Parts: sequence; C-alpha cells; structure tokens
Amino acid sequence: MKINVSKLSIIMARAGINFSELANLSKVSRATLSYIKNGKTCRPDIINKIATALNVDVTDIIELETKEGV
Repeated sequence: MKINVSKLSIIMARAGINFSELANLSKVSRATLSYIKNGKTCRPDIINKIATALNVDVTDIIELETKEGV
C-alpha cells in the first residue's frame, strides 16, 4: 500500500508535528518514514501505526488506487 504524502503532510501540519515527531509517536523508524516520504510502498500495519498516531482513519492517508479504463 502507498501513503499519499501530500495528505500526510497536511495532516502533520495541522497537528504541528514533523517527521521525527511522527516517528516517535507512531513507533515507526525514521528510515521507514523516509521511504514512505519518497513514494515507496509500506505494509498495512505501518500505515495503521501512522494513522493511529495522527488520530485519523487509514483511508485519510492512503493513496487510493484507480483503475484506468473503468
């Protein structure tokens, strides 16, 4: 799964936190957050940890996949 980095950045800005603080709150390593920030995919459990730390629903931060031609 992929996190929508734009949405994540907006939610973090509203919460007044940076990626280091998110790493501490979510118990997700800064290296993993760096991969996510650079557009890499991650496991659902990582997404859940991040969403929980930000007090948002997982669907608020994931990249919604669309099928072309449908």
